[in-house]
Amino acid sequence: MRRAVVFAVLLGIVWPPVAAEATRQVLWVALQACVLAKKTTGRTFPCLAVDLGTSDRPGTAVLRAPGQPTHTVVMPTEHIIGLEAPELQGQNGNIYWRAALAARHYVTDALHGAASIGDVGLAVNSEGGRSQDQLHIHLDCVQPSVRLALQAYARSIHHTWAAMPIALQGSRFFAMRVEAAEIESFNPFAALVRLPGRQPDLSQTSFAAISESADDPNAAVFLLAYRAAAAYAEKLLDPTCSGTAKPVTAAR
Repeated sequence: MRRAVVFAVLLGIVWPPVAAEATRQVLWVALQACVLAKKTTGRTFPCLAVDLGTSDRPGTAVLRAPGQPTHTVVMPTEHIIGLEAPELQGQNGNIYWRAALAARHYVTDALHGAASIGDVGLAVNSEGGRSQDQLHIHLDCVQPSVRLALQAYARSIHHTWAAMPIALQGSRFFAMRVEAAEIESFNPFAALVRLPGRQPDLSQTSFAAISESADDPNAAVFLLAYRAAAAYAEKLLDPTCSGTAKPVTAAR
């Protein structure tokens, strides 16, 4: 996650303070606390959920960012540095993608029915756009302006990468369409290799995935990606959920 302080707060709850040079491993250390809790007590704190996986299927965990009612991340339980990791080009990339899609309900649950699954977008930042060297897929509401732009240009987004005619949140993205029937078998990490232009440096690539329709659970998905030294597709998400009702926080 770009704002490392969020996980620094979490770390203070579940683990002793770490040296400054280790701040890019804060999420990994917190994840280990989740895995240990699952293995020893069957509980998942500080995570919302932990799937330890099997001998032929990698595990995943879901974590809510402290102090952010809707912002959720999904991550592998094994150490994978980021979207540039070679192992994501195969089956594991699809497994983490499906785990993230399945976890979108944690965002809508926080909104108590004020949003649908299609309102929730996914994003993964580049090496320079993240603060943590553990793959994590961000889940949160979609920026209203991004939703409107995608609705306006939906007919120009096809099954292969093409440049968006307008900037989204200040950056020029490539976009492609993933039909509903293909979503379960899709691997967005492998699709990034086919981005137009020079041979892509995945460490400088970031992507987001947003449903074509907020109201149709069987809608296609738009994959959006761009390259930059600090590419940060998470900016297409809206942690305030300003396009929906505000999340309800528990009474103290």
